[in-house]
Amino acid sequence: MEINFWTDTLLIVVTVLVFLMAKKLQQITGLLLLNPILAAMLLIMAGLWYLHIPFTRYHQSVQVMEWLLKPAVVALGFPLYLYWETIRKQALPMLVSLLAGSLVGLFSVVVLAKVLGLPKVLILSLAPKSVTSAIAIEVSRMLGGIPSLAAGIAILVGLFGAVFGYPILQFFGVKNPISQALSIGNASHGIGTSRSVEIGQRFGALSTIGLIVNAVLTSLIAPWVLGLMITWGWI
Repeated sequence: MEINFWTDTLLIVVTVLVFLMAKKLQQITGLLLLNPILAAMLLIMAGLWYLHIPFTRYHQSVQVMEWLLKPAVVALGFPLYLYWETIRKQALPMLVSLLAGSLVGLFSVVVLAKVLGLPKVLILSLAPKSVTSAIAIEVSRMLGGIPSLAAGIAILVGLFGAVFGYPILQFFGVKNPISQALSIGNASHGIGTSRSVEIGQRFGALSTIGLIVNAVLTSLIAPWVLGLMITWGWI
């Protein structure tokens, strides 16, 4: 597919402007459903459909933005540095709670999928739902699931956590900032963490811990746990 510099530049500029517009719209309205990532994604999808632009063409044009995600993730280390002393003092309870969260997240989705009668391949695709799409793809591939489905589910879970995560925690009486931020990072990975960063640096740092630890634990635990469940005939 031929690359056109001006077309690519235009698509990148439009993408950035749509996101900024969506962010400004949420600030004005205060509506949680107008999450900038969700709103921008829907607007861009609608635009591509209306203009008959294939997604492969759009993805090719904005690859530089995808590359910029790497230094953006590294930048999450800055709030970690600022709150490192607080994190260090509570490292053990944090790790224990995040391990529990990872296991509950893994077992709950498998049990629910089993109750709904979903086939094995879908269960294995849903299992890594709470990690970033890149890791979900690799874990799903190792398990024998459908990587593209795993990535899509991970994005949807992240968006759900970013929009409804904090209100749900508050509804159930979880008011401790540490518990809130760790839970969001643990369950909603990078997209949920972006919402935590908007709330404050402390929330962003703690949510990043949840994101990182859950990614590592899911990568290590999911193949082993699900392998045992398959062996025992639970899946």
